[in-house]
Amino acid sequence: MKLLLLGGSGQVGFELERRLTVLGEVVAPGRSELDLADAGAVTAYIDERQPAVIVNAAAYTAVDKAEEEPELAHRLNAALPEQLAHQACALGIPLVHYSSDYVYPGDGRTAWQEDSATGPGSVYGTSKLAGDEAIQASGCKHLIMRTSWVYSARGHNFMKTMLRLARERSALKIVNDQIGAPTPARLIADVTLMALHGLLQGRVEGGLYHLAPRGETSWHGFASEIFKRARDAGETLAIDPAQVEGIPTSEYPTPASRPLNSRLKLDKLEDALGISLPDWRSQLTLTLDEFLLQ
Repeated sequence: MKLLLLGGSGQVGFELERRLTVLGEVVAPGRSELDLADAGAVTAYIDERQPAVIVNAAAYTAVDKAEEEPELAHRLNAALPEQLAHQACALGIPLVHYSSDYVYPGDGRTAWQEDSATGPGSVYGTSKLAGDEAIQASGCKHLIMRTSWVYSARGHNFMKTMLRLARERSALKIVNDQIGAPTPARLIADVTLMALHGLLQGRVEGGLYHLAPRGETSWHGFASEIFKRARDAGETLAIDPAQVEGIPTSEYPTPASRPLNSRLKLDKLEDALGISLPDWRSQLTLTLDEFLLQ
């Protein structure tokens, strides 16, 4: 079986390429081989390769820059998934796609369910929602995994940025009123493999699922846990944990608004796969260890 993986060079894509090989041949074209902004090139590539599954881990993820580049964000986050869905439908194959907590309004304290009302407050969130809705409207067999706060041992992400700053500075100010669950790319890939295998075997129903670890924290709490566990692992840090100050979002303005509530209800995915998702702290330990051992 041939699986076409788009976005293989990203955090999630890297982990997917390693995991999905158990299902068959994974074809993961790089940017020099396939320009995802070129709709014609994407169509031709898929028509030539004739994959049995399309896994789309490609996305425009620069949340603030999307406010300046809405056309490119729309192409990669909305138009591309729509195109892939129509081609998957024509070929009679499933499409796996990744979405974001940014599609929700981001208010309140209740965890969002898959059927909660959406209301993105940024170009990035709007483009991601448009992609989700296009896939759902296409009629293709699909898995949409909606996740939050993605990080890994590779690429640019919050964990690695915090570790770098912790080695350089003795004090930091970090937002403490945005709440969610940090989700490692490794967990996303592991669960995707389970879900996709179940879908192909007819044991898992296609649709939209939330994918994140159990538990919740703020960016301040996440950073504090990173520092604690890094020190426990023997890392020398300049940061004094007592000098990690929590601040409200209003004191850290950004071009794109951030959701204050990124909690995701996970029961639907757990029930579909017959699993219990792990706590975010245990996942941080695994990811941090992987990074420090590189």
